[in-house]
Amino acid sequence: MADLLVTNFNRNFTGVSATAANVVRQQARRYDMALVGRPLPGCPDPISVAAARAATRRHSSDKPFAIWHVRRNTEMRAAIWARDVLRLPIRIVFTSAAQRRHSAFPRWLISRMDAVIATTEAAATYVPHVRAVVPHGVDTDVFCPAENRETAWASLGYGGGRGIATVGRIRPEKGTDLFVDTMLQVLPQQPDVVALIVGRAAREHQGFLKGLQARIKDAGLSDRILFPGEIPAADLPRVMRALSLVVQLPRYEGYGMAPLEGLASAVPFVGSDTGYYRSFSAQETVGRVVPLGAVGDAVDATLGVLSDADAFVAMAARARDVALHSFSAQKEADGIGAVYDALWGAPSSAQS
Repeated sequence: MADLLVTNFNRNFTGVSATAANVVRQQARRYDMALVGRPLPGCPDPISVAAARAATRRHSSDKPFAIWHVRRNTEMRAAIWARDVLRLPIRIVFTSAAQRRHSAFPRWLISRMDAVIATTEAAATYVPHVRAVVPHGVDTDVFCPAENRETAWASLGYGGGRGIATVGRIRPEKGTDLFVDTMLQVLPQQPDVVALIVGRAAREHQGFLKGLQARIKDAGLSDRILFPGEIPAADLPRVMRALSLVVQLPRYEGYGMAPLEGLASAVPFVGSDTGYYRSFSAQETVGRVVPLGAVGDAVDATLGVLSDADAFVAMAARARDVALHSFSAQKEADGIGAVYDALWGAPSSAQS
């Protein structure tokens, strides 16, 4: 028996998985809940979909129904089947981060939700039944500043005196090539800096990856622009807190957690004008936002942060404060909880 069932059907640990895990760790302290499907780091052990249905069927708490919180198409389908075909006493909440029009089938699935939570104001314009705009939050207990940044960086063994990283799948949409273009201009002017490209390339992007590696080799920077691959979620906080700057230059981003994870670790960022980066920047006091595809601007912004020691110290100190007070996982859980409470006190609208 559970009042809240949160689904995670993807076997890979994706950005969606990371944001869900941040909230589930908070929700596990607040609700009689179960995680359904695949495990998430630091979260309760998951149960199967069949067990979730059984738990919902036996629902007998003081709540009028159980809530299934879903984030993917497959999860919406499973929840709709449970509610509309099996006639289980549930309501469905969907979190939407996409800042573009969904294709036809996802639009139909979303139209069947009882409530939608958008992560940004822009995302809210693409979906119906929006009950609230609740930005994703970062787990500020997991992502936290290093006692000594220089020592933390040295302990990773990548060389150099300072580190920059971009985090995400290696592909054109994520702007990995724009990051490389930026680093090819920045690193010769910052001889103590090493850059990391954290993530992996799917099979269809192996040619893209090889092209980047060839350009880096031709520039003589293979020992300073490194590809450590996909770092396990449990190890990523240790890397983040050791950095001096996070640089994210995607051509499109629905939300984007890497800058937030950096901010919680007292690490400023440079980011392209997509996702929720402009809001993260707190009027550019903790991050610099540059136009899409503008490598020259990204170079200037990166050098500006790295070259001004006093400004860097101020940005790093404020970064942690912004994460704690504006973008924490606790704050996100509070916003989501308000939607749950409203549903538990009102009839469903999507089934009519």
